[in-house]
Amino acid sequence: MDGVGHPRRHLPLRPLWLCRVCAAPWPCGTARLALVAEYAHDRTALHVHLCAVLHDAAADLYRLRPDTGPDPAALFTRFLAWVPRTRPPTGQR
Repeated sequence: MDGVGHPRRHLPLRPLWLCRVCAAPWPCGTARLALVAEYAHDRTALHVHLCAVLHDAAADLYRLRPDTGPDPAALFTRFLAWVPRTRPPTGQR
């Protein structure tokens, strides 16, 4: 809880991309649940948002470790692979 009794939002601490609340790699489990709920009406917008965030994270993490850089597959798994798939409109497959 914050100082006025509201739950603390699990936001990223840049440039490390760790959760400000639980110190897990962001998006942590709580952040993922909050993002799915926030974008429940538009899963495509969630994907677009996370692609932009992945881009920012890759740039930040590369600046921190220019010799090795972040692993692209690990970043994809961390930022996008967990998002529930959208269902096609009724009657389409």
